[in-house]
Amino acid sequence: MSTILRTLRNLRRIGLKEYGHQMQYIGDTKAGTLIATDRYGNKYYENMEEELPLRTRWVDYKEKEYDPSQIEPGWHAWLSYMVDAPPTQDKILQTGLRAWELPEHRPNLTLSRGAYKTYSTVKPKYSAWTPVAAPR
Repeated sequence: MSTILRTLRNLRRIGLKEYGHQMQYIGDTKAGTLIATDRYGNKYYENMEEELPLRTRWVDYKEKEYDPSQIEPGWHAWLSYMVDAPPTQDKILQTGLRAWELPEHRPNLTLSRGAYKTYSTVKPKYSAWTPVAAPR
């Protein structure tokens, strides 16, 4: 949560529309420089002057129902302060350079109908009891 003065300063910098967007999705107002946009349309920002330590980098997801697995590994390393340079400037972190990388995004299907479910071929030791009621 930010102070009222900081919120008003960010409102003046980013505008009313972006203020409403940030309050709905981030819950706070942030103003910074746009570093880059990735292939999914997510925007990455940085503000080194006025933000608290370790809160100077953030992502604005393109989708309203965002999936954090849509952040590429290079951008995740940059957001987590593992590297100093964003993937647009660092050749090692750029995608598409390795043969084993997938060209498209595969979403995380946990807690959905498409999630992986184990299948056992072994007969269960116990079976469920089904009561049989005698007719009256």
